[in-house]
Amino acid sequence: MRRYRGHLAVVAALGLLLAACGDSGSTGSGGAASGAAKTITIGSLHPLTGPLAGAGKPMDEAVKMAADDVNAAGGITSMGGATLKVASGDTQGKPEVGQSEAQRLMSAGAAALVGTYQSDVTQTVASAAERTGVPLVIDVAVADQILQQGFKYAFRIQPDATSMGTKGADDLVAIGEAQNAPIKTVSYIHVQGDFGDSVFKAFQQEATSKGVNIAKEVTYDASMNDATTQVSQAAAGNPDAIIVTGYFPDSLLVAKAIAALKPKIKAVYGIANGGFDDERFPAAAATAGNNILSANYHFDATSADVKDIRQRFEQKYGEPMQTAAVLSYQAVKVIAQGLEDGKDADPKKLRDAIAKVSIDKSLLAFDGPIAFDDTGQNTSAIPIVMQVISGKIQQVFPDSFKTADLVWPAVAGQ
Repeated sequence: MRRYRGHLAVVAALGLLLAACGDSGSTGSGGAASGAAKTITIGSLHPLTGPLAGAGKPMDEAVKMAADDVNAAGGITSMGGATLKVASGDTQGKPEVGQSEAQRLMSAGAAALVGTYQSDVTQTVASAAERTGVPLVIDVAVADQILQQGFKYAFRIQPDATSMGTKGADDLVAIGEAQNAPIKTVSYIHVQGDFGDSVFKAFQQEATSKGVNIAKEVTYDASMNDATTQVSQAAAGNPDAIIVTGYFPDSLLVAKAIAALKPKIKAVYGIANGGFDDERFPAAAATAGNNILSANYHFDATSADVKDIRQRFEQKYGEPMQTAAVLSYQAVKVIAQGLEDGKDADPKKLRDAIAKVSIDKSLLAFDGPIAFDDTGQNTSAIPIVMQVISGKIQQVFPDSFKTADLVWPAVAGQ
């Protein structure tokens, strides 16, 4: 009987040992302190169905490709070569769905989240991540208020609405002066919601301070199927330029309406525009897209690393890698650096490590390293100005990122 009890004791001890050394970190809850995690899950949240799936699906693919690249390079070396795994969620472009999908991924053990492309959706996901205590690295979502809630678990790589609208106004004024064609009056067309409203307000404040008059503000619902009315209203203000903030489908409609109506303007100028600097836009817009300007965050077209990543993405997925997808790829690299530096996949410890990261080789055309301030905003994020020239998206301003000379007037057929 004594021998039988001894056998049970050995079995029990062995069970405890196996539990202690097991795969407790495989879903992101373990780290170096408790044994290196074998697999760390990252949740990818984007619109995979619905009208914005054309942007969301490549962003999700970019998250997966970045994870594959990290794994192929040896994984998280400070954690014994831990590998990354991606779990995807479809926000459907709806805030309530994004929130529920975020909660599903976090409940399943995601150590961090990436997303979401839309400001309204990102707001609800950021709130859920904050409540749960899981870091969210925002790839694309511009609204200021997302990071004005005092969140500690949200980090944004791209410029915020204020910097987009402010720098967009500064650059438009500078371009007009350089062309001896000062911009004195503009009309602004933008999508309804936090995204469009916040960028417009920032532009309005800065432009007004520089003596630019806002003749018309025209808003629209993203589901519109024709922009003739909106462009007609904007043109009625006799502006020097028409400014456009929106997503790809609606911005394409605006560009086509401007080309059809031919208002007497000097420039069509996007700010934080999801269409005008998308490489699919020139073909989709045809001649209607010629010479359109776009002030936006953008991948660094002068970087050899970016060229390699984009070439491999197109080979793998059969379509060009747009800036939004490059930001998604970069977001994974931020998380991977946080894991490398912090040596732990515990979400709270990972959050603390991400807050301290500094990545010198950004994939975006930014002035400095990726690093976050106390609100979670990337301190080096800036927009640059692109233009559709001869069917291609070129970087035209400032000179430090220029790939082609700016064409003026910046509107099709003029």
